[in-house]
Amino acid sequence: MHDLLKNFQITVNDKTYVKDPETSELGKRIVEHSIVLINEIGFEAFTFKKLGNQISSNESSIYRYFENKHKVLLYLASWYWAWIEYQIVIQTYSIADPSEKLKKIIALITAKIENDSNFSHINEKTLNKIIIGEYSKSFLTKEVDIENKEGYFSIYKRLISRIENAIIAVNKEYPYPASLASNLVEGSLHQHFLSEHFPTLTDCGNAVTPTEFYSDLIYNALKIK
Repeated sequence: MHDLLKNFQITVNDKTYVKDPETSELGKRIVEHSIVLINEIGFEAFTFKKLGNQISSNESSIYRYFENKHKVLLYLASWYWAWIEYQIVIQTYSIADPSEKLKKIIALITAKIENDSNFSHINEKTLNKIIIGEYSKSFLTKEVDIENKEGYFSIYKRLISRIENAIIAVNKEYPYPASLASNLVEGSLHQHFLSEHFPTLTDCGNAVTPTEFYSDLIYNALKIK
């Protein structure tokens, strides 16, 4: 299984880009330094001109890969959720017990991210910080319904569905598996955000992790001992 996954390549909706950045060194540099720059200055301040200065390239070369910075954020978010799904697949494929599998999924969704050497041009820890702070900006737009119909969020929805199925496998009588699955993903991002910026609004921090909180919440909801 692990040998097969060595050559695994994460793919995202091709509508997020003009030219697949994975197909060239310049494209990979654009992705790599977009992550660095958005993390440093925030998505609002991020521009192709600033990115071009950082990678010693002109703006026109970046536009050959991405139509605008919104598409860059959509691409990064899609890549991140595909990578999370990849982690779930490779780390749970040998777990037969549904409760143990769900426990592992909760840990993977909520834990602090470590870098994956299989994707050298992407710093997953830094990308995780962007997802925590900026992900909602990819869908809190007037175009969200159109982009949803065009499949921009298909990977994210597929991830939620995978978690939903894991919840059902543990307790098929639980009436809200989709809501619980999406709450796990969105809520864990929010708890990480609160612990860093509004620590008085959460119990998560140095003493309590989001993994502990969501394990308790979900296991109680599903009546797992």
